[in-house]
Amino acid sequence: MLILGIETATQQVSVAIGGHEGVLGMFEVSRGRRHAETLTPAIEFLCRQADIEIAEFGAIAVDIGPGLFTGMRVGLAAGKAIAQALRVPMIGISSLDLLAFPLRYTDRTIAAVIDARKGELFYACYRPVPGGVQRVTDPRVSSVDDLVADLMARGQNVVCVGDGALRYREQISAGLNCDFAEQFLQFPSAAPLVQLAHARALREDWVNPWEIQPMYLRAPDAQINWATREAAK
Repeated sequence: MLILGIETATQQVSVAIGGHEGVLGMFEVSRGRRHAETLTPAIEFLCRQADIEIAEFGAIAVDIGPGLFTGMRVGLAAGKAIAQALRVPMIGISSLDLLAFPLRYTDRTIAAVIDARKGELFYACYRPVPGGVQRVTDPRVSSVDDLVADLMARGQNVVCVGDGALRYREQISAGLNCDFAEQFLQFPSAAPLVQLAHARALREDWVNPWEIQPMYLRAPDAQINWATREAAK
């Protein structure tokens, strides 16, 4: 089964094609935050280069967040539209899972950390297991200080990955002795998305397009601003 993976939960747009042969092709760009303008041409370009027709996909995998509201909505909407047109199922995977998966060969606790803006972070902790990683905390949104306190309380060797970890590297390092993954791993990628999705597809662990639900963790900025304005009246 060929799977199209779409990842737009952060400032990076990432698209990949994969199946039982692994990742067959990938396109990524992380400048401009023009997700809506970039995504469709990226899918078309990748299909041409891989000599694959859209109709060949047996499932569509999407990053369900948490992440930046607007970008995440672009990927979810595109994935649903393609899946409905092809009448194929969808597989949703968390952006934090995608950050942690490339570090599955470490022997330390993995903290996947995404910059949530407004001085906050989305994060979850993982431990490596045979064949991948296992989430050991629920995804949450918190301040940098709360993240550091949580990791310190665990008393374990930690490696942090994600743009949130890099943005607040000095603050995290000041309160916690830990390592940081390389900068090229700072954004969730569609490559691990299709890898993880393929394993789930083999188990027929998928849903209908209308059943895919985003993981926001925090209300959209427009909703927050409206609530603040109403409270001030």
